[in-house]
Amino acid sequence: MALEIRPESFSLVLFDPAQIRAIVERLVGEVGLPAERDVVIEIDETTPLGRSQLVSLDPITLTLESGALEDPRRPRQLDPDGATDVLGRLLFEARDRLDPEFGDPPGVDEITLPQSVAWQVHCVGRLGRLGHRVQRQRRLYQFRTRHGFTDVADAAFEQLWTADRLSWNEIDSISASAGAGVPA
Repeated sequence: MALEIRPESFSLVLFDPAQIRAIVERLVGEVGLPAERDVVIEIDETTPLGRSQLVSLDPITLTLESGALEDPRRPRQLDPDGATDVLGRLLFEARDRLDPEFGDPPGVDEITLPQSVAWQVHCVGRLGRLGHRVQRQRRLYQFRTRHGFTDVADAAFEQLWTADRLSWNEIDSISASAGAGVPA
């Protein structure tokens, strides 16, 4: 696997590319991505916002605004736990999309917000079971805002959070059953 961090050095944030590289290399192995897949991490350090997304599978390309990796208590500093959460979630999404058994999820522009949130819950739940620090309550609140503050939604969250391996159809079905009547 070739791993490229862009830019190679940072001037607006105080990120160490070697630290980001170490996080990604560890996660690639833990998540179970194919060893022959190249990975590109593109970080826009010109904005403190936190958008992050998987934009390509060949090579696996993740684009992030620097705020997605920044420590909220120490501006411009990398938060290793937060970076692991964001990068791990995106790498699990890449793994899922590459696995024919996962199914055929919608593209980034076609996926609904409730579907996206449900998939994120499943990805971060798996990341937590790998031993990484994750924010379960944050993910539960995010899920509830898209699927409802109900016992049905909470049960659906738990199913997504604790499952080791769901297909796209299963994630979509759980999301749909949890959010009946909740506007997207």
